[in-house]
Amino acid sequence: MGYSNFTYKKVRNELGIRNKQAQLFPEKKLIEPSQFLLDALERSKLFALFSEKSRSESIVAPIITEIYQKNKDAFAYYSGAVVNGDSSRELTGECDFVLSLGEQDYELDTPLFCLIEAKDHDIEQSIPQCIAQMEGARLYNEKEGKNIGIIHGCVTIGTEWQFLRLENEVCYVDIDRYYLEKLDKILGALQAMIDFYR
Repeated sequence: MGYSNFTYKKVRNELGIRNKQAQLFPEKKLIEPSQFLLDALERSKLFALFSEKSRSESIVAPIITEIYQKNKDAFAYYSGAVVNGDSSRELTGECDFVLSLGEQDYELDTPLFCLIEAKDHDIEQSIPQCIAQMEGARLYNEKEGKNIGIIHGCVTIGTEWQFLRLENEVCYVDIDRYYLEKLDKILGALQAMIDFYR
């Protein structure tokens, strides 16, 4: 099962990663959503958003696409990519969305800098899985000779977004949680994350 096997205890004991709260994007700006994004999210209300896949397709993908359109040369994103960091430690598996620095390609390219995990419920219990994915991405980058040191992550149920940052053996969990009603804040946090690598 790979990444989905991870709990807070397993992250701490097997990966040696501890959690700490912090404000990740103190300088973030608000970004107004385009009418295209607003229309796409309005249309998503027509569908029953009862699973991770339906939330990914109807809410998360349009938001990532929006921020991609604003930063076409800054990053690429891949849906459902397998990130094999270290299979002997269960750091392998499919990730909902993987963002990498550089241009879009037909296969996953490094360095990976953000993993976004879309869930149908319970952000708190899904954070360890995202931490494991971030550690897997860090190891994947190292194997490819493109270590960037800091990896970002996010767990979302579509209507709520929780951002993370893995640095050395500490995963910083943003003290702020972002809500779909304040879409400009979600876009601002995503943009601040991308700007971090520029």
